[in-house]
Amino acid sequence: MIQAAKLTRMVLRPLTLIGIIVSIVTGISLGVLAHVTTRDETQIDSAGTLTSAMRQVSQNYVEEVSEEELLGHALKGMMGHLDDHSNYLDSGAFSSLKQNTSGRFGGIGLELGMVEGYFTVVSPLDGTPADRAGLLPGDRITRLDGDSVKGMLLVDLIDELRGDPGSTLQISVQRESPDESSTRTLQFDLTRAVIQVASVRGKLLEPGYGYVRISQFQTSTGDDLADVLKDLESEAGDTLQGLVMDLRNNPGGTLQSSVEVADHFLERGLIVYTEGRLKSSFAKYRATRGDLLQNIPIVVLINGGSASASEIVAGALQDHGRAKLLGATSYGKGSVQSVLPLSDKQALKLTTAYYFTPNGRSIHEKGIDPDVAFDGEEPGLLAEAVQLLKTADAETLQARL
Repeated sequence: MIQAAKLTRMVLRPLTLIGIIVSIVTGISLGVLAHVTTRDETQIDSAGTLTSAMRQVSQNYVEEVSEEELLGHALKGMMGHLDDHSNYLDSGAFSSLKQNTSGRFGGIGLELGMVEGYFTVVSPLDGTPADRAGLLPGDRITRLDGDSVKGMLLVDLIDELRGDPGSTLQISVQRESPDESSTRTLQFDLTRAVIQVASVRGKLLEPGYGYVRISQFQTSTGDDLADVLKDLESEAGDTLQGLVMDLRNNPGGTLQSSVEVADHFLERGLIVYTEGRLKSSFAKYRATRGDLLQNIPIVVLINGGSASASEIVAGALQDHGRAKLLGATSYGKGSVQSVLPLSDKQALKLTTAYYFTPNGRSIHEKGIDPDVAFDGEEPGLLAEAVQLLKTADAETLQARL
């Protein structure tokens, strides 16, 4: 029976946390990082050069452009050259990010990343226009409404994909064949919708064996998962024999919710730790006492679309020997972003740390390898997962005897 101790909302307990930081691992949640900067003469000279350049352009460019617009362009350029995950959030992007935290926003439902210089689909979100149209992880976006996306920044592309529900857009993508021997160009006509993602859903695969799908990690995911597990256990007659947790094509989400999810299945020990240049980026998160499933076998499904927060959960459960990972190597996004407000309407999303699994593994640009490789899809994948659960259950029973 699920232990009541962890059904209430958990308070995270970082062992080392200096300053105030609530971090994100995909760019869809908020955070604040407190730090002090010192302005020396070099910084003053640099600021003066930027101001002078903006004034010259504003006064002499062939068309009128405001210094406010130029500052926005300068910030986007500066952030865009750091890495693929840092960027400047103008009022629209900052507002969208806040909406994403609650799992509700307007658009087509895509998580994007930069892979080898291409705007690449990490995963379509479940039940969204992109998912229903058939966009797949690995698709490379080449055109929007017929215009090339070459030279755009990732943040600008995301802005273009968002829009009012009911508005339409056409996306052109390049898709590789399964054997990577050829590519073809596909076009998708999509209608934007209000994207409201239910982060957790569950069902029984067969008597005693449950299945939960986590589509992304939102602020409520930890609590939602506890509720779904409780419902599954009740449906199974108060006894679950094994659980399949599906993290395929899960783009990630908040660091805090990934820690909560992993904590549901661990009695003790380190879940994840982060390291960066600033003292405030060093943090360790440990499990609180109590395993909701009381050590019944777990199989976690991962693939190339499983990124960041989903990799934290998979890595923690794998390092602790709490779950078997089934599927394909994960995406490999192991950096932490913090949102640093510049005002009520503007912010910087900045990579401030890398995260590591309990055994000290950095998965950044490497991914997590499954314990059992499987390249098939349902129902074969789920059948293989249940068989792994039954084998683990039999081994546990034999050990007890």
